[in-house]
Amino acid sequence: MSNMDNKIVTLPEIATIEEIKEEIQDVRTFYIKFDNPEVQKNFKWKSGQIVMLTIFGAGEAAFSLPGAPENDRFHLSIKRVGKVTSALFELEPGDKVGIRGPFGNGFPFAELKGKNLIYVAGGIGLIPLRSSIVHALQHREDFGRIIVLLGARTPQDLMYQYNIEEWLKIPGFECYVTVDQATDDWKGETGFVHTLLDKANVPVDNTVAFVCGPPIMFNSVIGELMKRGLREDNILSTLERHMKCGIGKCQHCAIGRTLVCTDGPVYTYKQIKTLGEEI
Repeated sequence: MSNMDNKIVTLPEIATIEEIKEEIQDVRTFYIKFDNPEVQKNFKWKSGQIVMLTIFGAGEAAFSLPGAPENDRFHLSIKRVGKVTSALFELEPGDKVGIRGPFGNGFPFAELKGKNLIYVAGGIGLIPLRSSIVHALQHREDFGRIIVLLGARTPQDLMYQYNIEEWLKIPGFECYVTVDQATDDWKGETGFVHTLLDKANVPVDNTVAFVCGPPIMFNSVIGELMKRGLREDNILSTLERHMKCGIGKCQHCAIGRTLVCTDGPVYTYKQIKTLGEEI
C-alpha cells in the first residue's frame, strides 16, 4: 500500500517504461509512468531527491531524479555498471519496474533566492544536477548569475547534448563546455573543467556552487573554488550512491553520525569533510 498522505511511495509501485533514449555510451534515459493514475498524479519531487528503482528478479538501487519538478516527464538517466542496471538495460518499452520514493532532502532552493548559482559537472555528474539547473532556469528571476560549467572526457561523453545546445542559446544564462580530449570536429574548449572557472569569471560573494563528478574532478574544482574564497558551506554535492533502502532502516548508508537516506543525499562540502567521507 502506498503512503500518499505525504506523497512518498514507501512500497514499490508498478510502473511502465514508456520510452528509452540513448544518451552516451552505457547511459540511457528511461521515461516511466506509474500504472496507478492516483500515484502518477500525486508523485512529486524536489531537485536533488532520489528514488529506489526495482528491477524484478534482479534487485533494487537508488537513482537521482534528473527531471525538473515543475513539468518534466518522470525519467531516470542510468549508467550500466552492475547487476541491477544490466538487467534494466535488457528491458524494453512496455516492460514493468517498481518505484519507491521520492527520498532525501533535496537542494535548499528556498534558502538560495537572490544568490548566484554555479554548477560544475563532470561526465555523468550532470545527471543529479540537471533537475536543479532546469528548476533555476524556470525561476530565473529568483537568482543572480546562473553559470554552468560542464566537462567530459570526449565530445561523445557529454550528457544531455540536446539540453546543452538549448542552454548555450539562452540569454542571461552562462554555459561553458570543455572536453579532455578533442576530436577533429570539436570546436569548443579543451581542458579539465576547473579551467573554465577563470573563463567564466565566477563570482564568490553571495554565491553557492553545486559540484558533482568523478573524485579527481570534484577535488580539483573544490580546491579552485576555495582558493578563490568560496566557503565550504556554500559548496553543495550529493551522496546518493550510498543510499540503500531509502528510508534509513537498513543503516547501510550510515556515514559517521548521519544517514544519507534521511539526512541527505545533499550535503555541503563542510558537512562532507566533517563526516570524513571520500568523494
